[in-house]
Amino acid sequence: MRPRTLDELVGQEQLRAPGSPLRQLIEGDQATSLLLWGPPGTGKTTIAAIVSQQTDRRFVEVSAVSAGVKEVRAAIDAARAELSRGGSETVLFVDEVHRFSKAQQDALLPGVENRWVTLVAATTENPFFSVISPLLSRSLLLRLQPLTDDGVRAVMENALVDERGLAAEYQLDEDAREHLVRLAGGDARRSLTYLEAAARAAGARGAATIDLESAEAAVDQAAVRYDRQGDQHYDVVSAWIKSMRGSDADAALHYLARMIEAGEDPRFIARRLVVHASEDVGLADPTVLQTAVAAAQAVQLIGMPEARINLAQATIALSVAPKSNAVIKAIDQAMADVRAGKIGTVPAHLRDAHYGGAGDLGHGKGYVYSHDAPYGIATQQYAPDAVSGARYYQPTTLGAEAAVAERWDRIRKLVRGE
Repeated sequence: MRPRTLDELVGQEQLRAPGSPLRQLIEGDQATSLLLWGPPGTGKTTIAAIVSQQTDRRFVEVSAVSAGVKEVRAAIDAARAELSRGGSETVLFVDEVHRFSKAQQDALLPGVENRWVTLVAATTENPFFSVISPLLSRSLLLRLQPLTDDGVRAVMENALVDERGLAAEYQLDEDAREHLVRLAGGDARRSLTYLEAAARAAGARGAATIDLESAEAAVDQAAVRYDRQGDQHYDVVSAWIKSMRGSDADAALHYLARMIEAGEDPRFIARRLVVHASEDVGLADPTVLQTAVAAAQAVQLIGMPEARINLAQATIALSVAPKSNAVIKAIDQAMADVRAGKIGTVPAHLRDAHYGGAGDLGHGKGYVYSHDAPYGIATQQYAPDAVSGARYYQPTTLGAEAAVAERWDRIRKLVRGE
């Protein structure tokens, strides 16, 4: 059921719109390498195939799971040889490029730089952390979003009638359809897998209609993800975060268990823990950030199901910790001032004075070295004039932040000469 043209692709309206970079690439037959970033089942492999088919290029696929530098170089050499014979250009599709080491990603650069191949690389990881900068800068980054519920319905409706799918051999009841939509979680491939399994379950019973009983029998393990009231994936995540923020460890563990049993990506859970540690706990208990980061590392090192224990430990730690949102309020207020134009010049005594002529410009003049001042704190202006009186960080008196608040008050007065 893989779409054969860009118009058959379901979802990703921002990529299919007239004048969009992807449409220009396909319709204009431009040789631009692509980096596709998005969750599973959103069309990354499909887009690579469409680029190849609709531009009459050769399509070569390399999986980062099994390929090494040798296979990458062989694919590029073959593409180069094809060009030298006057043959077709090559689309080199690298699935899960984030699994490639730096050396393996480096091996892609000659082919991209010399345009021997049109690289289409797919990743579910943030490419700014998982893809080397030279490759990132030479590729057009396209971000794919999970399909909407309507998009998933469209995918299944097409599969019901298409000759490549169920070829109109089955009908799908409304309640069964909505059950499968909820379970798919925006993943087109998962929705087709579940639909096919449900059709087999119905066929085993001699039925031509896929009802709710068939759907539940086929995907009973994933059915725990959502209850019969149809609460969506993001509702469960939101409830989990708000339960930790509200200090209810039991409720937080319940929602964590639902996510784990549903097969939620543990890396996603770990990332949210790290964010929550600074957003809602902060310096009220600085150790929970260490706990959250350690849980994220444990997910990478040992994986599931054992890492469920680490995720649970971090969830409990964040739930019972004293709460403070002073950190997020401080950085958001500082960024708001910067966006509002409250920037100003760096005070002259703080500017770099290590190059010739800097002293003539007054750079560094009057700077007081903090270690030479009483208590290691010098009274001098650090912020630009535009925000010299700003008070971004306003600590609470909860948990360990109470001591921070007391110390910060004394420091601020010493620094500003108050």
